[in-house]
Amino acid sequence: MDRVAEMRTLIAVAEAGSFSKAASRLGLTPPTVTRSIAALEQRLGARLIIRTTRSLRLTDAGVHFVEDAKRVLAEMEFAHQTAAGQHGRARGMLRLTAPVLFGEMYLMPVLREFLQQHTEISASVLLLDRITNLIEEGLDLALRIGPADDTGLEVVELGRVRRMVVAAPSYLQRYGRPQQPQDLAQHRIVHSVGASASLNWNFGQGEHAFGVRINPVLSVSTLRAAISEARAGWMLTRVLSYQVQDDLAAGHLVALLEEFEPAPLPVCLVFPRSRIPSARLMAFVELASQRLATVLET
Repeated sequence: MDRVAEMRTLIAVAEAGSFSKAASRLGLTPPTVTRSIAALEQRLGARLIIRTTRSLRLTDAGVHFVEDAKRVLAEMEFAHQTAAGQHGRARGMLRLTAPVLFGEMYLMPVLREFLQQHTEISASVLLLDRITNLIEEGLDLALRIGPADDTGLEVVELGRVRRMVVAAPSYLQRYGRPQQPQDLAQHRIVHSVGASASLNWNFGQGEHAFGVRINPVLSVSTLRAAISEARAGWMLTRVLSYQVQDDLAAGHLVALLEEFEPAPLPVCLVFPRSRIPSARLMAFVELASQRLATVLET
């Protein structure tokens, strides 16, 4: 098996998370895939994959090699497309990820429009409220809320979202309006216990930042449930501004303690750094940048 084929095989194994699934994807037998990886590791003098009876994972060397191999193959594809006069043609599979609620509310409509415009492209979407490793999970693009501190990624900032405390007007009539964050100790709170949720709510900015420990009356596993309970008027909650835009505009919810809000969080599209990103990736980044900026603060 030549070196290009070995690189494609390793990438397939890394993306599929399985030798047998990679073999099926490549049209090879599992023993052929196993021999290919073994030959590659022997030639490099480094272990690339740690395999157990239940799973496999890339070593650090494997992660770096897959990243480099993808870049090499992308450059080869670019050269072939240029020679064939096809540079800039968007086609193939686009794999992306985003937080669940943002993905459902805003990313999916953009993706639907994108696929209607580019009929030679298909897509796979992973909606998760956690940070993914794009290389290890075989993803092309991620939408992330918060600082993008991975130096191996290209970052396109779309805008920012606020962290805000909200309640229904009927709640304020029953229990009054908190005047400062410390007043939350006397209020009824519904709290989302998602992946990044904390019982310590941060307020203020810079040297004036501080935290307030909350004691929820109710804890729920999804943001939608927390927002629904707040809308019902019996509790207040904390959200990101995009999650309640319609409720705020309709008067179903009211923003509280706005003068104490922490710094807004950046919303970014991130993707692995490459000298020649694929046409399909850049086409989606361009469209998403235009559409999503309209729902975010700049």
